[in-house]
Amino acid sequence: MRAWGTDWLAELLLALSWLLLVGLQASQAANVTVAQESGVVHEAENESEVDEEAENDNDVPENETPAEPEEEVQNKTVVKEVEFGMCTVTCGVGIREVILTNGCPGGESKCIVRVEECRGPVDCGWGKPISESLDSVRLSCVHISPENRFKYLWKLLKSDQQPVILSNDSAVLDIQRELHPVAFECDTLDNNEIVASIRFTVYTTSELQMRRTIRPDTDAVLVFVLTIGVIICIFVIFVLIFIIINWTAVKSFWGAKASATEIHSELSSMKYKDSTSLDQTPADMRGHEDDALSEWNE
Repeated sequence: MRAWGTDWLAELLLALSWLLLVGLQASQAANVTVAQESGVVHEAENESEVDEEAENDNDVPENETPAEPEEEVQNKTVVKEVEFGMCTVTCGVGIREVILTNGCPGGESKCIVRVEECRGPVDCGWGKPISESLDSVRLSCVHISPENRFKYLWKLLKSDQQPVILSNDSAVLDIQRELHPVAFECDTLDNNEIVASIRFTVYTTSELQMRRTIRPDTDAVLVFVLTIGVIICIFVIFVLIFIIINWTAVKSFWGAKASATEIHSELSSMKYKDSTSLDQTPADMRGHEDDALSEWNE
């Protein structure tokens, strides 16, 4: 009986110890789980805070732009205005200046930015040689630098015939004078497009000498006419200045002259009346008196 009771007590103690061990393990596991869950919660909170900060940084209003450096803002506020100069030619191809009127360095009001090509009407009409003598003439096509940028087509013009294309393809053509005047034409081409066309007349030696002898006489007449015109203009100006300075004297002179004219006209009218009165007969005078009395009685 005592042996059975001892065994039962030992089994009870063993069961209690086992339960205690199981309870300790369960509590440790619960603590670990709680610690893990709290770490996960803290990590999730940290991640949510980071995400919120990132979203706040990225959520920039549409009407707001990122801040820019002051230098870039100042450069953007400067508005550059450009104007173009006059073209160097009235026809064909030439050059012109591109002028900056705002935003020049050094505070200048205007500055040249670059030089660019400009064009006018293609037909330049009849031109003049760049040089000529009694034996030869040098002609030049319309072009700008560089000369080799363009292509040049020289043609000999004949009346009632097709033009004859010459072999010369340079911008300058040297011609010897012939017995008859001849005409030449040069077409300036850019990318197979005619940008300028000019014609020349090459006179004979005798015609050139005649034109040179006639020209001085024409120039002399022109100079004489211009000189006379200038003298007359200067004289008129001096007369006007004299009248303005001595306006009082001039006014009194013209007033005296006008009064003398009026007196002379009055004397003439009085003489005319006297002569008419002398020419009248006594009957006429009596008739005038009767008329006057009748009008008075009425």
